[in-house]
Amino acid sequence: MPGKYFRRGEDGSSLIEFALCLPPLLLLMTGIFAFGITIGNYVMLTNAASVGAMQLAVSRGQLASPGYDPCATAVAAIEAAAPSLTGSKMTFAFSLDGTAYAANTTTCSSSSQTTGAAALLVSGQPITVTVTYPCNLAVYRANTFPSCSLSAKASEVVQ
Repeated sequence: MPGKYFRRGEDGSSLIEFALCLPPLLLLMTGIFAFGITIGNYVMLTNAASVGAMQLAVSRGQLASPGYDPCATAVAAIEAAAPSLTGSKMTFAFSLDGTAYAANTTTCSSSSQTTGAAALLVSGQPITVTVTYPCNLAVYRANTFPSCSLSAKASEVVQ
């Protein structure tokens, strides 16, 4: 016998309403979590680009060492500053004193102290590091933005 507050035939209506609202609610919550992970990756990538730019900005004093590559050192610093991101998926671009190196390069060394990175790392001149990383906004294995990528750019002045 139904309670005094229920009319006849309404006993399971709240269960049906819950069953209808649960899938969209779970989809919404999963989307919020995926977006939160992407925002966390962007913050980590931005911090890592800043660390790489700082490393490159202070590399001028080490150029006298034979075989020293300031861009490779910056790439290593970026990958170390973003441990939860896959280093092989990152692409790098460097600009030293207005001279841009090809995208997706991890080296900028030269055999001479008067050409290449050694000549471009001049005290007081700007350098820029750009790091790009693919983002994954998949919700239940459906990637709604397959061409999404995160990009962070940091500039410093050579010390």
